[in-house]
Amino acid sequence: MIINRNNYLLSLSSLVACFVFSLFTVCAQQKLNVAIAGLNHDHVYLIMNSYQKAEVNIIGIAESNPELVNKFKTRYKIPDSIFYTNLVDLLKKKKPDVVLAYNAISDHLAVVEAAAPLGISVMVEKPLAVTVKQAERMAALAKQYQVHVLTNYETTWYPSNQEVYKNVKETNSIGTLRKIIVHDGHEGPKEIGVSKEFLSWLTDPAKNGGGALVDFGCYGANLMTWLMDGKAPVSVTAVTHQIKKNIYPNVDDDATILLEYPGATGIIEASWNWPFSIKDMEVFGATGYIQAVNEKDLRGRKNGKEDYKLYAAKALPPVYANHLNYLSAILKGEINPTNDLSSLANNLIVVSILEAAKISAKTGKKVVLK
Repeated sequence: MIINRNNYLLSLSSLVACFVFSLFTVCAQQKLNVAIAGLNHDHVYLIMNSYQKAEVNIIGIAESNPELVNKFKTRYKIPDSIFYTNLVDLLKKKKPDVVLAYNAISDHLAVVEAAAPLGISVMVEKPLAVTVKQAERMAALAKQYQVHVLTNYETTWYPSNQEVYKNVKETNSIGTLRKIIVHDGHEGPKEIGVSKEFLSWLTDPAKNGGGALVDFGCYGANLMTWLMDGKAPVSVTAVTHQIKKNIYPNVDDDATILLEYPGATGIIEASWNWPFSIKDMEVFGATGYIQAVNEKDLRGRKNGKEDYKLYAAKALPPVYANHLNYLSAILKGEINPTNDLSSLANNLIVVSILEAAKISAKTGKKVVLK
């Protein structure tokens, strides 16, 4: 058999080109088509950065504030046709894979009410809702229309937190859980320079549900529910302060929340009064200790050992590395989010903890969860 070398190389080149094109096409198809509900939450810049990197397709934005619309339109070169004044009108014209909510927590329910009947899943920024009643309504809609209602926390995508979980739940390297302490917060939203739109609802007790107790207490409640296998605490006790009442007259700016579990205790320290930004978690077991110091670093110590071991967490698999990859896998049915940090089940408990904490702080009494 005689092979013409030029024809062979030409055919080979065509095959390679076809493969590369097909691979590109598949990758392009895998990008999520998202609709954005609201632009007044500063976490929206994360999805906008992904948009700029061509990691996601934004097919619609619902925002009624013309100043915000103009700001984002100009900065990110977004065409007028993408913008709508409300989500209902947007969803009449566009069918996204998912709606991402970047608005006040009190508005999350309206997002689910608009999207769920159309069979569209929703991911909101933490926490899920301002009240248990709202959260339960969202859960009922998710069940009725068979959609996902998920909650996004920055700390979900920390390799350090995921490694703590593996040490505690999979390898049992520190023994039975005894105490979990989570610190979250920063110097204060005004102090760190959040946008005026974000600050206006973040410091409104009706729209945010509270101050630092809600804004940062939700992280600890989320992580503890995860580590406690999706079980709610037996009781919740909380103390709040208004240390900077002149800056935050309507909401708390410091909260300490005590969660009692059978055989274990959780302590959440949430504040807008830290000397620096902090998001860490300490976990004590019967035979050892492990701390997620920050996003990537851990510190551990075993019973009988004099020194702490410092080490870096292993990189996460791509599907768990960020909320877009995770969302895509869920919508394809590749992941069941039932017990995950973003799950509806977990975040229903988070809202119940936060609501109980507000009652406890107001009454000065322990609140027993039913």
